[in-house]
Order: sequence, then structure tokens, then C-alpha cells
Amino acid sequence: MEKEIAQVLLKIEAVGFNIDKPITFKSGIKSPVYVDNRKLPFFPSEWKIVLNGFKELIEKNKIDFDIVAGVESGGIPHSTALGFLLNKPSIFVRKKAKEHGTKSMIEGGNVKGKKVLLIEDLVSTGGSSLAGIESIRNEGGIVDDCLVIVSYDFKEAKDAFEKAKVKLHPTTSFPIILGEAISSGKISGAQAEKIKEWFSDPHNWASKYGFE
Repeated sequence: MEKEIAQVLLKIEAVGFNIDKPITFKSGIKSPVYVDNRKLPFFPSEWKIVLNGFKELIEKNKIDFDIVAGVESGGIPHSTALGFLLNKPSIFVRKKAKEHGTKSMIEGGNVKGKKVLLIEDLVSTGGSSLAGIESIRNEGGIVDDCLVIVSYDFKEAKDAFEKAKVKLHPTTSFPIILGEAISSGKISGAQAEKIKEWFSDPHNWASKYGFE
């Protein structure tokens, strides 16, 4: 599953590599790699493979839940589609409360006392996902598991999820995507070495190559 989904994301160019013009994550990390899973709904056959990957993770890990949740905005289409496929209620979590109306962080229904399965499109350092989990818990929801399409597999994210007592279940990870990109010839050996350097030290890679 992990390799198949990595291949799917490379095929639809949801994953790209740009050594010369790194992007900046919300955390401030500059990256020669980008992942844009918002492209998936444009490719329904490939998207279905990812959604089936979520279902496989749920079955494999015997995850029990009442509600599916997505964090605004990247997680929403995937959580909504998965909820529909599994005949489960779905909600979404705002990044900040509305300035009018109920001013709730949760949209769609009441989570109090319910087991909520969080769906994310991407996890780098884990900050956005864990903020969403905190919002759900603040409204009485129970969150023990998070499914994500792609995890960068950074240690700080693993530590943060462990501290929050949430199990992170990726359908695929950056090291696997990188391996598939190398084997398929999408990146050269020299590019792969620079990307591997970034992965081993993402916070300091940009300064080493003069991108600060």
C-alpha cells in the first residue's frame, strides 16, 4: 500500500522536487520537496486508491470511531469522502474560530463523548494536526488516532503525537516516496543526495545551501 500510494502521488504530480527554489513550511522549515494532496480529487481513480488505503489502515489497526474529522482546509475533502464511503458522520475543524455566529471551532455536529478519527492530508512537524485534536478535545471529543496521507516521518512529529497520546497512521511516508522517485528516475542521483541531506537535518539544510 505504501509504495502504491507513493507511486500514485508521483504520477499525478502531487509530490514535486525543487532543489533550487525550496518552499517554506508553516513551521518555517525550507524544503526542496512539496506535497500537494489537494490535487487528488481531480483524479478520482487515484483518489480512490488513497481512500482505500485509509480503510485498510482502519481495518488493520482495528480503529473504533464514531465520527470522521478533517482539519481546515487540506483534510476536509478526504475526511468527507471517507465518512461518506464508511457511512459515518463527518465534521471539520477550523484553524480559528468564526468571528460571528456560534464562534465554534467545530463545524457539522456535536462531538461530546464521541470517538473522533482525525484525517489529515499531510503531517510535517504535526503542529496543525495537534491543534485540531486539541480543538476536538476541548469540545468533549475523544481522539486517539489520526490517519494521514503523507507523513514526512520527522522525529519531532512522532514525539509530539506520542506526547499528545495520539497514534499517527500514514498511508505512505516521505522516505518511501523518495525511494519510488529515485527508482522511477524522476530525480537524479545528485538531487537525491541533497534531498536526503535535507531529510536528515531539515532545520539547517537551507542555511547550508544559502537559502536563508
